[in-house]
Amino acid sequence: MRDIDDPRALWELRDLAAYDAGAPPLDEETRRRGRARLLATVTAPDADRTRKPAFRLASPVRRRPVLRIALSGLVAAAVTAGVLVAVGHDGDDGRGRTAKPPVTDLPPMRNVSARTVLNGAATYARQHEKPVSPRDDQFVYTKEIIKETNQKTGTTKTHVAENWRSVDGSRRSWVMELSKGWWAPPLKDNESVWPPQDWSRLRKLPTDPEQLILAIQRESFGRQGEDASLDDITDQEWSHIHFSLAGLLKLVPVMPEGLRPAAYEALGMVPGVKAVPNQKDAKGRVGVAITYNDPTLPEGASSYGGHFIFDPVTYAFLGFRDERSSGDGKDMKVYTQLSYLDRWAIVDRVKQYPSAAG
Repeated sequence: MRDIDDPRALWELRDLAAYDAGAPPLDEETRRRGRARLLATVTAPDADRTRKPAFRLASPVRRRPVLRIALSGLVAAAVTAGVLVAVGHDGDDGRGRTAKPPVTDLPPMRNVSARTVLNGAATYARQHEKPVSPRDDQFVYTKEIIKETNQKTGTTKTHVAENWRSVDGSRRSWVMELSKGWWAPPLKDNESVWPPQDWSRLRKLPTDPEQLILAIQRESFGRQGEDASLDDITDQEWSHIHFSLAGLLKLVPVMPEGLRPAAYEALGMVPGVKAVPNQKDAKGRVGVAITYNDPTLPEGASSYGGHFIFDPVTYAFLGFRDERSSGDGKDMKVYTQLSYLDRWAIVDRVKQYPSAAG
């Protein structure tokens, strides 16, 4: 570390102390926890004080109104020319097998930005993701747990959704929603969906967050040109980009290496996403949630994406919180859904379970 008597270091400290990040002031409890974590880091025997920051901050983008297409449960609607088959929620961190994010009894940090959380989630995912290269003739098996609570009666029911998705999309897949399953046929030649369900298309998506945003823009709106910039994205395009990123993270539980971290960082660049502390997941763990306020929707209406819940310290992904409704008028029932990925694996046949040791 640089000696504190160095005058350049003193000037840098003065500049840092005068820096205004535009965030609300921290309360005393948050300051205490922050000091404790910082002290533990800099005094650790194996602390690497020369390592560069794990993530970079992207240039700010303007806040723009967004239009949403509502999706129910795990089933999405067509985006381009075809029908999207929803076959599972987002995974924990891309490691696969049994998803066991760390459990912490520390209180969640306050005054944290959505970009900080999502950049932290990207860093965690890069450090823990397990590279996987399935064959085209294989299937991606996922097991998801959904705890659904009737908001009026408080009654809770647990659903299990097991899905077998064809890797290249050429074979029929088995998909489930709220414990009910059906066979989903392969896409027809003139059908196209988002997010991609075949591994070859997923591998072509950029693993740089800005390029991923621009790729979605090009695919959805036909924008071309090497000089494309986030500053040129229109209100309608930002709307669809948020919808597309949320769908990618929610409906593709297993991705090629580097894609999930890029999607997290890209979501953090979308104007209007925000962090909400003290949110519980399906296992009762307290985390920080990422959600979105859509300025174009009527007051009280929910935008697509729900809440992505992350560990408040490690930023490991914990699960989703969504809402769904059934019925109309006086018969309408509203449910809160808490879900998480319990397990995933690559298998050779549809309806084949992974081995107990796998």
